[in-house]
Amino acid sequence: MTYKPTVVLVDDHELVRSGVRAELERVVRVIGEAADVAEAVDLIADRPPDVVLLDVHLPSGTGVDVIEGVRARGVGTRFLALSVSDSPVDVIAVIRAGARGYVTKAIKGGELREAVVRVAEGDAVFSPRLAGFVIDAFAATLPDPVDPEIDLLSPREQQVMRLLARGYAYKEIARRLSISVKTVETHASHVLRKLQMSSRHELTSWAARKHIV
Repeated sequence: MTYKPTVVLVDDHELVRSGVRAELERVVRVIGEAADVAEAVDLIADRPPDVVLLDVHLPSGTGVDVIEGVRARGVGTRFLALSVSDSPVDVIAVIRAGARGYVTKAIKGGELREAVVRVAEGDAVFSPRLAGFVIDAFAATLPDPVDPEIDLLSPREQQVMRLLARGYAYKEIARRLSISVKTVETHASHVLRKLQMSSRHELTSWAARKHIV
């Protein structure tokens, strides 16, 4: 009997989960579904699947929050993002957090089945129209991974740092990252503290010198 990879579906829309399950069940075993961050983290930690098929925007947070929550529980499952979004911010954030790929919901059923199986086998998979973008986006926007200052920041703090340095208001950052203004304020405080800076103006000048905005 051929082994079927185990999969958990994380998406806040029940109809989407139902449709994806129907597409995948001929090649995988769907062992659970979740609709928000906390539910997903608990489910994945309690019963780790081979692959988590993960929406990047959830009512209580983001796909990045799910990945970080699962990693904090010591679970090493693979993640494949499935989203309507092809935003650079979303793609870079979820890949930086540790996802093995990113496909859009425009993907055909057969291509999705293949993508999930490939990720289960250890490959990295992107929608064809995103592949070139991902390479360009990483080259253009990601910092040098050995930069000791930037490595002080978590993936989410790096997102907030870039948007702060570009001059976005807290409300706009909150909207773009699908988090609360209070959370943005907390991340901003952490960024300035970790980088030993006292103002956004100082942060903007620093980011410009490093060519990361």
